[in-house]
Amino acid sequence: MRIALHTKVRADRIEEYEAAHREVPAELTAAIRAAGATSWTIWRSGTDLFHVIECEDYAALLAELERLPVNVAWQARMDELLDVAHDYSADGAGAGLPVAWEL
Repeated sequence: MRIALHTKVRADRIEEYEAAHREVPAELTAAIRAAGATSWTIWRSGTDLFHVIECEDYAALLAELERLPVNVAWQARMDELLDVAHDYSADGAGAGLPVAWEL
């Protein structure tokens, strides 16, 4: 399955956000893959962030990561940089953007 998300970085924290993503901890990327993600790409346009995640089951991925210490620490760091954060709760599983068109 493919999920698209929209989050927002704080305008005054863009450089920090991009620097953080150049150094995502290997333990976190391993945990994301172990939770079922096969790819995760983030694009930025101004302060808007668009994510595309490919995984078997997005709700299961969130459930696996929600309380994982390495992800909790990463999300705490992201909370300092984002105006709109990624929701790892069970409610977040329904937060994907609806498909408007696909080729």
